[in-house]
Amino acid sequence: MTQFSPDAPARAHAFTLSSADDGLAALGAWREYPRVQQPVWPDEDARATVFDDLRSAPPLVFAGEVDVLRDRIAAAAKGEAFLLAGGDCAETFADSTADRIRNKIRTILQMAAVLTYGASVPVVKMGRMAGQFAKPRSADEETRDGVTLPTYRGDAVNEFAFTPESRIPDPKRLWKTYTTSAATLNLLRAFTGGGFADLREVHSWNRGFTSGAGYDRYEELAGQIDKAVRFMDAIGADFDALKVVEFYASHEALLLDYEEALSRIDSRTGEIYGCSGHFLWIGERTRQLDGAHVDFMARLRNPIGVKLGPDASVDDALRLIDKLDPEREPGRLTFITRMGAGKIRERLPALVEGVRDSGAQVAWVTDPMHGNTITSSNGYKTRRFEDILDEVVGFFEVHQGLGTIPAGLHMELTGDDVTEVLGGAGSIDEEGLTRRYETLVDPRLNHQQSLELAFLVSEMLSRR
Repeated sequence: MTQFSPDAPARAHAFTLSSADDGLAALGAWREYPRVQQPVWPDEDARATVFDDLRSAPPLVFAGEVDVLRDRIAAAAKGEAFLLAGGDCAETFADSTADRIRNKIRTILQMAAVLTYGASVPVVKMGRMAGQFAKPRSADEETRDGVTLPTYRGDAVNEFAFTPESRIPDPKRLWKTYTTSAATLNLLRAFTGGGFADLREVHSWNRGFTSGAGYDRYEELAGQIDKAVRFMDAIGADFDALKVVEFYASHEALLLDYEEALSRIDSRTGEIYGCSGHFLWIGERTRQLDGAHVDFMARLRNPIGVKLGPDASVDDALRLIDKLDPEREPGRLTFITRMGAGKIRERLPALVEGVRDSGAQVAWVTDPMHGNTITSSNGYKTRRFEDILDEVVGFFEVHQGLGTIPAGLHMELTGDDVTEVLGGAGSIDEEGLTRRYETLVDPRLNHQQSLELAFLVSEMLSRR
């Protein structure tokens, strides 16, 4: 039975998830470590009340699903699969609608179809969804027209509106994060298990979008998939594997109050799982070896990611492995590199070589978004699509040169036709940014740009 056999789905197991305080007490040790990027809650009693409510609430994900994902990531690290993660830079409560959730899922499914068919590789599908409501910021305060207020840290903490009342951190927003994440996961499971993700629907996924390079190329590929499916039908092949897909939820485990409250003990093993999402990652700004985030995440059983920027050293990487993956377990640790197009070919090789020579079995994933952020001449925070493509190409070139495995792609994208990233087949220019710039934090690839990128990655994977 192969890793991706339909006979081995992510399903429920005979276990319970407990929130008993005794086994989870050690998680609170993060408060004894240096903490960064944490909001200062103005009312400790209010925070404690929300924490208790979250601790008694049902988990958002289950240990059995998390265990299957760990195996999937292990397969990607060995080149037997490819991890595709995508979604908003920061989710918002207002935009967590059925249509927007569907569009993000559809975009990831389309990208996965391109990768699977073009490169003949199973794709592990993961959304930056159902928990990505907080973002680290470069400054604690923001000044506009001489007025200084706390920085917007995502809907999980405060509001975007630039008023004193809106920018006060409110712990009740953690409960709203939980309920909105639960609703998002409910829709995600319905879409991916209820027929929407059926591979025989590849043409319908493109409905509502105008023609263009990315769309036309996708329609051609969809026609090829249709032809293959008709052949399978003619010979009486089983379509069960085409009807549903595994789709996992991930987010940056930034707000440790929230993550601790949603951790649970698995009755099968007595181990602790972070039940706010299947895959959790530590950001570039919070990966301090003596910091609260690394200590907290080391105690969880989930597969864990760590963002590594251009200043990350081999020693940083090896010490993170010792702390987060001391058993060198396949699928446990993913390094998500965010170097920038101009630095990846220079900085990444030493990291990959050092980790490889240590014997660790991490999955290497590229985030080509965060290292390529610029400000346009008309004041928009943006990225150039050509820089994003170049960093992806550089990522593959480095691994090809070293004989190592490029295991995945981690993107900020949306399923909508926004205009936030310059370039692409739609030729978005600086004036074009004004048409539909909707993000509250970081610029995202739109639907067409996401498909363009998928075709590029498919070509590189086919040569891997």
